[in-house]
Amino acid sequence: MTDIVKLIAAEIGVQTQQVNAAVELLDGGATVPFVARYRKEATGGLDDTQLRTLESRLGYLRELADRRSVILRSIDEQGKLTDSLAKSIEQAQSKTDLEELYLPYKPKRRTKGQIAIEAGIEPLVDEILADLNTNPEASAQQYINAEQGFNDEKSVLEGARFILMERFAVEAPLLKKIRQYLTQNATIDAKVISGKEKEAAKFSDYFEFSEAVKQIPSHRALAIFRGRNEGYLALSLNADPNKPEQQVGSVVEVMIAEYFNFTWSGRAAEAFLKQAISWAWRVKIQTHMETELFADVREKAESEAISVFATNLKDLLMAAPAGDKVTMGLDPGIRTGVKIAIVDKTGKLLDTATIFPHPPQNAWDKSKRTLANLVKQHKVELISIGNGTGSRETDKLVTELLKQEPELKINKIMVSEAGASVYSASETAAIEFPNLDVSLRGAVSIARRLQDPLAELVKIEPKSIGVGQYQHDVNQSALSKSLNSVIEDCVNAVGVDLNTASVPLLTRVSGLTKTMAQNVVDFRDAQGRFQSRSELKKVSRLGPKAFEQCAGFLRIIGGDNPLDASSVHPEAYPVVEKILAANDEVVTSLMGNSAKLKALDPNEYTDQQFGLPTVKDIVAELDKPGRDPRPEFKTATFKEGVDTINDLVVGMTLEGVVTNVTNFGAFIDVGVHQDGLVHISAMSENFIDDPRKVVKAGDIVKVKVIEVDAPRKRIGFTMRLSDKIDNTSKPDRTATNKPQAKKPGQRPAHAKSGGHKSHGGNGMMGNAFAEAFAKAKQK
Repeated sequence: MTDIVKLIAAEIGVQTQQVNAAVELLDGGATVPFVARYRKEATGGLDDTQLRTLESRLGYLRELADRRSVILRSIDEQGKLTDSLAKSIEQAQSKTDLEELYLPYKPKRRTKGQIAIEAGIEPLVDEILADLNTNPEASAQQYINAEQGFNDEKSVLEGARFILMERFAVEAPLLKKIRQYLTQNATIDAKVISGKEKEAAKFSDYFEFSEAVKQIPSHRALAIFRGRNEGYLALSLNADPNKPEQQVGSVVEVMIAEYFNFTWSGRAAEAFLKQAISWAWRVKIQTHMETELFADVREKAESEAISVFATNLKDLLMAAPAGDKVTMGLDPGIRTGVKIAIVDKTGKLLDTATIFPHPPQNAWDKSKRTLANLVKQHKVELISIGNGTGSRETDKLVTELLKQEPELKINKIMVSEAGASVYSASETAAIEFPNLDVSLRGAVSIARRLQDPLAELVKIEPKSIGVGQYQHDVNQSALSKSLNSVIEDCVNAVGVDLNTASVPLLTRVSGLTKTMAQNVVDFRDAQGRFQSRSELKKVSRLGPKAFEQCAGFLRIIGGDNPLDASSVHPEAYPVVEKILAANDEVVTSLMGNSAKLKALDPNEYTDQQFGLPTVKDIVAELDKPGRDPRPEFKTATFKEGVDTINDLVVGMTLEGVVTNVTNFGAFIDVGVHQDGLVHISAMSENFIDDPRKVVKAGDIVKVKVIEVDAPRKRIGFTMRLSDKIDNTSKPDRTATNKPQAKKPGQRPAHAKSGGHKSHGGNGMMGNAFAEAFAKAKQK
């Protein structure tokens, strides 16, 4: 365990005692949000990002240690564990290195090499290796063993080759050297499977494709692996993309010969040995390495895709809430009508209705009257319009209403309705609204997600929210773990109103299980509002440990103790009492009093239990109690008259909302039912290697239209508004952020230097945009 702690400390750049403390807390059942906020003295101030990395590495290294013990025991039981081998196994820092050291000793099925050894052919191999002047054909005659299937010198030599192949293929230092060479030099090649060109049209960019293993970005890697999984693409590892034409055999074959100090001077056994080396590479090692490197590329691509999803999800969850305002949610539909749900300031459902302003009913005026009556009846302050089919038509309806009746003074906002239908049909929605039609539940979700995106979106399976990149192609267990961590961190960073929170929201609070969360709501329903945090101790199955973990993140507005509305943990209330006593103050006069709080010296209130970091946090919280870390609420204004993709004109400047950020760019909603792409090359005047350095999901941005392809539903934008747009020319976008093609049909790739000015400012979308759209289409 000591070695694991030291390694993690070195990796995240902190002291071993910090890691030791964090590990002890996490092993004791503490959550990352709790440790990050309330145990800063113990961990030396490790933040949630460091703690998440620590938690992940701790799990991996513990699995590695368990596997190491199993391997050492297995080899020892075979009587083959030497001091040097044991040392190598103890020093292995990855599962790959560990398994390759174990490979020669791993119990295997009976191989052709083993059969040859059993037939007594191994001494022939040793004889040849000892003296390459040995004539293999002549020596092989002494090892003919008809009883075991080696009837002639040819079969004997074949057996000898299999023995050599298997020796070469389990030599751990050699395999490590080959892997390092392939990682730096090999390419992944893809070809369309003959006869499937038409079916595989969506993978046309990869019909003849090659890219370096070390350079291929995650979205292209996941695309080609999807193409292979769906049976359209054949993939292979090319170990020798830069091999000189005059060279015979693979570079790896030369490496094998050099590793064993084989030299070639025309001796009798050299041809036999060269063939054994070639077989070892092509039959054994190449297959092993291809599988391993493909798995490594996929794992890295999946990790990056999961990271993209997690970042986008965090941005969406931490989007600015509109706040406690009576809100009307409109779930647009054409033929089936527009569903209406009105919720009060706390999100409680007040009323529902359905209107039919669009074809075929065309009850436009009647729909406006219905909306007006509902707005006046319930004193609606905000209208939230889902951005699905019929959204711009519905937006137009509301716009007309507000122009006709300006006294209403209502803001209307277009919101993403991604996942609303999933929520509508979920168990959570059924429990919450057992008697409400499924179609109307979506309108409730649309209204609430404007009031508080975090509180509403936690009810939806995160993979259904639609901010991922190839999310269905990645390890689903790892994806769920990452997204759940993001949700947990976001919920606890904001805090939860104990008297209004739903079961799904409470379930994400530090220390609370789903059962505890349900018990909290049941207690609230039976006993009424919580008046103090201490009442949580009366909730069934919510014990002292759970209370410790959750109490600081649960807020009680207007309760018995004003501190219960803050993030000050109940365990630290004595610190506040000490501050109040020393300054002859009451809590209500001190909270929010910046002048008095700034005059305090936190050092005066520390003790053995509460150190300076905690006291400083307490003072900061008293200054701005219950502060929300989310930004101020803002909305985008879509251009009037631009309702569909056919209304877009190249050169037009629009305001929009970032709906998704990928490694190759960002997708923008400008209100035409089809998101457009700002490629990474068109996001900044300067070179950027990550779109998230410029935008995040939910940002409001201005873009200029540079491509409209209505038949294929492609829209290209630039955020470089000063670019001149030429409607008549096509751009040369081959100099984008992609590595240059090495053969016809290969995708270009990112240049490593310079800005993007050389490939912006033309009217039609070129290679970079086309490829990005192709990837997006496959999601």
